[in-house]
Amino acid sequence: MSKPSSFSLRGRKALVVIKDERDATIVRRQFERLGIDIVTWDGGASIDCRPDVTLIDDEFLPLTSPTQRASLGRGPVIALLGTETPSRLKLVLDLDPASFLVKPLRSAGIYAALVLAFERSERTSELKQQVLKLEQRLRSRRVVLAAVLQVMHTHALAEPAAFALIRRAAMEQRKTIEELSAEITVTGSLPRAAG
Repeated sequence: MSKPSSFSLRGRKALVVIKDERDATIVRRQFERLGIDIVTWDGGASIDCRPDVTLIDDEFLPLTSPTQRASLGRGPVIALLGTETPSRLKLVLDLDPASFLVKPLRSAGIYAALVLAFERSERTSELKQQVLKLEQRLRSRRVVLAAVLQVMHTHALAEPAAFALIRRAAMEQRKTIEELSAEITVTGSLPRAAG
C-alpha cells in the first residue's frame, strides 16, 4: 500500500486546538478548502480521536496530562506561536512540532505548514526505522564476530576463511549469516546441514 503524498491533504483528519475565534475561523475555512476533516478540542476533556495532524495554539501549553501529550504525539504537530519568549518556545519544543505558524494567523502559509509537517513526520519516521535497522545490524555483527572467532578457534582457520565457511554453511542451510552465527554461538560449533 502506497503512502499518501505530503502534498495530498484531502481526507486527512486534523485536531485543532485554538483559543482565538478569529484564528479558528481562518483555520476552519482553509482546512475545509483543502478537504481536511476538523476535530476541535478545548483543552478540557480527553482527546477521543486519532488525528493525522494537530494544530495547537501555544496558549494551551503546557499540557499537563500525559494522556493528552501521548495523543498529540501520534501525528505531526503544528504549533501556533503567539510569543517568541524562550520559556514559551521551550514549551513548544517539548511537543516536538513538525512545523509552526505565527499569530496573527492568515490563510497564506497554512498549506505550506501542513505539507512541511507531513513531510517532516514521514522523514523522521523513515530515519527512526533506519536507526532501528542499524542497531539490529550492529547487534547482529557482534554475534557474527563471536561466531567467526568460535569457528577460527575450533577449525584453526584465519578470519576470512572462517567467515567464508560460515557464509557457505548459511547458504547451504538457507539461513542468514546472522541466524547461523547465533546458532554457532549457542552450540559452540558449526551446525551440519540437514540431509
